Amino acid sequence: MDEDDADYMQGSEDEDYGFDYSDNEDANESGSADVENMYYKAKSKKEEQPEEALKEFRAIIDQEEEKGDWGFKALKQSTKLLFLGLRRPNDALKTYTELLTYTKSAVTRNYSEKTINGILDYVGGGKGGVIEVDVLEKFYQVTKKALEEAKNERLSVKTNLKLAKLWLDRKEYGRLSKLIRDLHSATAATSEADDQSQRGTQLLEIYALEIQMYNETRNFKKLKEIYNASNAVRSAIPHPRIMGVIKECGGKMWMGERQWNRASEDFFESFRNYDEAGSPQRIQVLKYLVLANMLTGSEVNPFDSQETKPYKTDPQIKAMTDLVDAYQRREVHSAEKILQDNRSTIMDDGFIRAYIGELLRSLRTQYLIDLIKPYTRLELSFLAKQLNIETEEVEELLIGLILEGKVEGRIDQVGMRLELDRKQSLEKKRYAALNKWTEALELVHSTVVGKTATVGRSDPSILGPEGFGVREERWNL
Repeated sequence: MDEDDADYMQGSEDEDYGFDYSDNEDANESGSADVENMYYKAKSKKEEQPEEALKEFRAIIDQEEEKGDWGFKALKQSTKLLFLGLRRPNDALKTYTELLTYTKSAVTRNYSEKTINGILDYVGGGKGGVIEVDVLEKFYQVTKKALEEAKNERLSVKTNLKLAKLWLDRKEYGRLSKLIRDLHSATAATSEADDQSQRGTQLLEIYALEIQMYNETRNFKKLKEIYNASNAVRSAIPHPRIMGVIKECGGKMWMGERQWNRASEDFFESFRNYDEAGSPQRIQVLKYLVLANMLTGSEVNPFDSQETKPYKTDPQIKAMTDLVDAYQRREVHSAEKILQDNRSTIMDDGFIRAYIGELLRSLRTQYLIDLIKPYTRLELSFLAKQLNIETEEVEELLIGLILEGKVEGRIDQVGMRLELDRKQSLEKKRYAALNKWTEALELVHSTVVGKTATVGRSDPSILGPEGFGVREERWNL
């Protein structure tokens, strides 16, 4: 008995242990036993004699006067056999369409839903199936029609979400966009009497698909719009995997805008949700979190938190922890070696690779500032050799530091030297100190004058006869 059969057999009616059966009951029991024997006999031939098994499954369906349990099970096995075993998807579609007619009354709603979901997983390739897009769409179309007739709106939405995920995986963005519009319409049409948390949950699932689509198509304007809309949903109990997807794409969006702190926050939330859902994507997002954290320039180790600490020694994460250590020690050469030695776990990810240049630039900048501190003049070729990069790159880094005010000096492009103006820098500091001192004295002077004027108005006797100046005898020395 396979797992579907086992699930179906659970929950049968209470047995009657009496012995006074009527002739009719005996006949029904005998007939049921015969059909059951036929079913398992046909099932045993699926591997060695698939065509013979199909004939015997069809015999079970044909001999049922009314649509019943064993006919449904025979159609399910026939569909799976035709699709996976014999690779005849069009014939499998015919048996599946026939099976859907049994879902109205022949079997329980839960069992029919599980069977439909299982077959659609096979069809979509989730269990090893390979199918053309047109045939795949036909399977979902007949499912949608049957569910509409059965007024099973809940399963209809779930089925469309499953199809939308398939279109996303296959990069069928035209079909996906149309289906997302249909899903939004179906969700908007939900009556106020319905469970609002269920409505909100469905909305977040739709947003998660949209966010992924816009992220992959690099439509960042729409991505931000949907991301903000997802944050506005309140009445929802989403699966943590859905929130993991939304926050992951949000983190990537903030990275594109160079908002490293916000990206780090979203990647952490994404990791936490993926971890709760048991999704393997948590490892990849943890790498993104480490990357964003380094780009913020934070001295806090991302593996110090309770949630991330257990993954510090994970083989796929070890390279990133070593990179964090090298970054915090400002060891640019160690960082470069780690990246070179761990190409498969770090550099093969396109998203990480896009920001490694930014990370190395930040690290080289800090290294360069520390390196030039004791000097007043340095050859650019010397600095290039220390950083193991081209002279042109060193020049570009220094120009940026000079413009940002982090380095006081100029570049002699004829002699290819950096000349640091330590004296000018010291003079600037002196002038700045004098300015602060002058401002402080002016503030004290203004305060004293203000207080004197106030006292004079309240007690005129301290003023001269004309009301001006202080009395002369008061200032005799």
